[in-house]
Amino acid sequence: MSNSRKTVWLWTVILVIATTVAGVGIFSMRLIQYGLSARDQPSFVEAAIARKLRYWAIPARAKGLKNPMPANSGMLEQGRNHWADHCATCHANNGSGETEIGRSLYPKAPDMRQPETQSLTDGELYYIIRNGVRMTGMPGWGDPKDGDFDHETWMLVLFIRHLPNLSTDEQKAMERFNPKSAAEREEEEQEEDFLNGKNPRETIHDR
Repeated sequence: MSNSRKTVWLWTVILVIATTVAGVGIFSMRLIQYGLSARDQPSFVEAAIARKLRYWAIPARAKGLKNPMPANSGMLEQGRNHWADHCATCHANNGSGETEIGRSLYPKAPDMRQPETQSLTDGELYYIIRNGVRMTGMPGWGDPKDGDFDHETWMLVLFIRHLPNLSTDEQKAMERFNPKSAAEREEEEQEEDFLNGKNPRETIHDR
């Protein structure tokens, strides 16, 4: 190994150690000051360290993966519907992260329309969806046996790319795929019964 390569390697090791020590120190100070509340917003330094660690955690091979799904309206629609059914609970239909669960996570669910997400490669997005992110609310999705060929996840990647241009009509169409709570389903049934001319007593009797 040449002297120049040794120097680069040495400074890389020093940078990693310094970043780790700084991260542990900041986390310890915040822990002492604020406890373990998930309501706090991560500091700029915490967020920067987390993004760097995420970058290092994604294998180089995965970063270079190309989306095999054609970017046509049919694939985009399937990705949109899948997002509404599986992802919108935390990330919202428009990718803003402005949902009850998304705002309550630590770190908060990111705004997927912003450069921090959109600048990732297709392979990075695919890897994150498939494997999740440790110590966050992001789980890993899909069957591990599918490897690099999970078509549903690749369609989600297509849709994530489309999020900055998502129309109001598309968001409205997604609502019928959003999971509903028992209370929301009951309210919809009551509205439907009312429109069909049933009174509350008839509704209760039918059930």
